[in-house]
Amino acid sequence: MSDQLPGVTPGYGIEPPRVAGEELGKAPALLAEYGAVVLSAHAAGGDALTLAAARVLGARLRELYPQRLRTSRDGGPVHLHADSFDVRVDVGGVPTRRRHPDEDHVFVQCVRPAPSGGHSFVLDAGRFVDGLATADPELRAFLTDFDVDLYGAWAGLRGLPATPSVGRHVEWTRTGRRVVRRTDGAAPLHRDPDAAYVTAMLERFTVAVHGLEPALPRFRLDTGDVLVLDNYRCWHGRDGHEGERSVRILTVRSSEAR
Repeated sequence: MSDQLPGVTPGYGIEPPRVAGEELGKAPALLAEYGAVVLSAHAAGGDALTLAAARVLGARLRELYPQRLRTSRDGGPVHLHADSFDVRVDVGGVPTRRRHPDEDHVFVQCVRPAPSGGHSFVLDAGRFVDGLATADPELRAFLTDFDVDLYGAWAGLRGLPATPSVGRHVEWTRTGRRVVRRTDGAAPLHRDPDAAYVTAMLERFTVAVHGLEPALPRFRLDTGDVLVLDNYRCWHGRDGHEGERSVRILTVRSSEAR
C-alpha cells in the first residue's frame, strides 16, 4: 500500500487562527470552529499556561494534570498523535492520576523555539475518518468497530495500570462528542483471535496517517505562544529540528469529557 491513500486529497490540515490582546476573548469560539487556536504573546511560564486553560474553557474546566516540560536537541519529527495516557501514582498514600486517557484539551506552550525547523502541524481527525468512507472503508470499519488495548504496546511501564484499557479508535462520549484516538501504544487484546488482522490494520493506519503529514500546512510557535487543541477532534505533530527546542504541555479534562 502506498504512503498516500488513494482518493484522499489535501484538506484535512488546520491552520489555527491566532489571537492576542483584546481578541483573546474570541478564543473559545475559534476553538469550537477550527478545533485549534494559537494564543499569541503570552508570558512563557506555567502560570500563564494554567490561566490560558481557564480563559479558554472557563467554567467547563474540570481537571488539570501536572504540566510537562519537554526539551529536545536536534530532534527528529513527532508524528501526528492525540495526547492520551493513563498514569497513576501514589502520593502520600493517596492514589493520584498524573495523566488521564480521556484528556479532551491540550495546551502546548513554546518555551524556546528551535533555531531551525520544529514547525507544528495539525490535522482534523474527524474529517479524516469521514474521508475514509470512500478512500479506505476497511480501515474506517476497523477504527470504528474493533476493540484494541490502547496502551498494550507500553505494558510494563511504571505507573501504567496492569489492567488493559480496552477501547476503539473512534468512539462517542455521553454528551455526543466524537473521540478520534491516535496513539503508538495500541496493540491487539491478549489472545484476540483477530490479533494478526488487528496488527496489520494498526500498521495500515500508521502508514495512512504518516502519508498525510507532508501536505499539511505548517506554522511556527514563538516564545510564549500557546497552541490550544480539541484533543478529541485533532491530531498534532511537528517537524524535526536543529538545536534545542522546549515546550510546556498541559492536558486537561472539561465537563464535556468522558
